[in-house]
Amino acid sequence: MITASGGMGVGFWVVYAAFLIGLMYFIAIRPQNKEKKRMAELLASIAVGDSVLTSSGFYGVVIDMTDDTVIIEFGSNKNCRIPMQKSAIVQVEKPEV
Repeated sequence: MITASGGMGVGFWVVYAAFLIGLMYFIAIRPQNKEKKRMAELLASIAVGDSVLTSSGFYGVVIDMTDDTVIIEFGSNKNCRIPMQKSAIVQVEKPEV
């Protein structure tokens, strides 16, 4: 219904603003929080002996770790061991038993 001033009611704008805020939550904020939770679980599951993929695209094996740092051995050369942050790991594959 159009008011005497020619505009829409205040109630419409409140509902419209609530709809836009809800839409932004489901499009932007919720997926980001789910991804952050998934990455935290992934980093918590890392153990010595796991095969990992780093954010730079290198595959390696975790040979030692501390709270936020891991030492990864790359390739078959036992001398290629590089310390890096856990946050640089994007994929973990557990060894088969």
